[in-house]
Amino acid sequence: MSYWTAYLKANYPTEYMAAVLTSHQDNKDKLAVYLAECRRMNITVLPPDVNDSAGTFTPVGNEIRFGMAAVRNVGGPVVDGIVSARTESGAFTSFEDFLDKVPVTVCNKRTIESLIKAGAFDSIAPSRRALVVCHEDFIDEIIAIKRKEAAGQFDLFSATTDDTATSFTSVVPEIPDWEKKEKLAFEREMLGLYVSDHPLSGLEHVLATHADTSVATLLDNPADADGRMVTVCGLIAGVNRRVTRQGKPWATVQLEDLTGGIAVNFFPNSYLTVATELNEDSIVTIRGRFRCEDGDSATIVGMELGFPDVDSDAGAPLDLTLPIHRATPLTIEALTRVFEGHPGGSLVRIHLTSQGRRTVVQLADQFRVAPSPALFGDLKALLGPNCIRTRHAANPSAH
Repeated sequence: MSYWTAYLKANYPTEYMAAVLTSHQDNKDKLAVYLAECRRMNITVLPPDVNDSAGTFTPVGNEIRFGMAAVRNVGGPVVDGIVSARTESGAFTSFEDFLDKVPVTVCNKRTIESLIKAGAFDSIAPSRRALVVCHEDFIDEIIAIKRKEAAGQFDLFSATTDDTATSFTSVVPEIPDWEKKEKLAFEREMLGLYVSDHPLSGLEHVLATHADTSVATLLDNPADADGRMVTVCGLIAGVNRRVTRQGKPWATVQLEDLTGGIAVNFFPNSYLTVATELNEDSIVTIRGRFRCEDGDSATIVGMELGFPDVDSDAGAPLDLTLPIHRATPLTIEALTRVFEGHPGGSLVRIHLTSQGRRTVVQLADQFRVAPSPALFGDLKALLGPNCIRTRHAANPSAH
């Protein structure tokens, strides 16, 4: 079995990882581990999409599409209704067209809102915020229309026109989308983890420098790590402050790195020294003792808290990966504009890849940049989410 799975992973990596993700789609901790493995293998996992997703994770070329059944508040009948509608009536061209084609069982306000926040309508309606604002009005309209159709009541005038599309009085407002932080927060709420991007993207070198293990490593073999002192680095995703029966305060912190999440308990003695520093969205280093009771319920007993300097490596080279077939004049021109918009002191090295070969090109000093989340976001939008190489991957001596 080991040889079979190794063969499949080596020769059919996208199909293999899609199957693995599907087999664990109800376990968010395991999903986070395998999503991290996909990133390591340079396989992009795309958010769910009403025009492209099935119920399970499916390979799409060299990428994997998130399954709609894994979205919160979206069940099997809803997925079946969406897939059947697009199979019979063609791809959805707009939010209105989607509501018009799907059966009434799909037109549930909570379900539609979950799909919007998960990014399932991004291909036909880019602003998630705009759809959240107006989706209830659209659903009220379409349900009334579908009920009349079911009862045999048709609009005389619409019946005499050639246009078979439903006419809505509601409109999608032209308003800017949410900021990246809020969009990712909703995405995580609906999917249980970050998919389209991660708040820590671009800071891989910071995490690797300040941690001696990853969350995924701890959760993969919890029994082996039980009782060990560990240092983890990541983002505080939540803080739950509590009080013991004796009236002493303590807190549980949800810490996330790029590979997954874990609960860290700061009991009264340790909590007093870190209470004012436990804030959501802070990037921290935590040292503590890993605990795993009965092979489950993995946690860390936090003892020390620190704050890594995310700007300390601002002068380190920025390494990018670019398949050589994508190095077209248009791409290079757009890349030049990105560099010019973020001038700084860091060299840029581009790793051109082609059929297992790699050529590293160091750009001239005029293209030096200042690494920042804004720069990383622009680069990923242009070259893809896996274009930024971690320090370990970029160092030839590490291979």
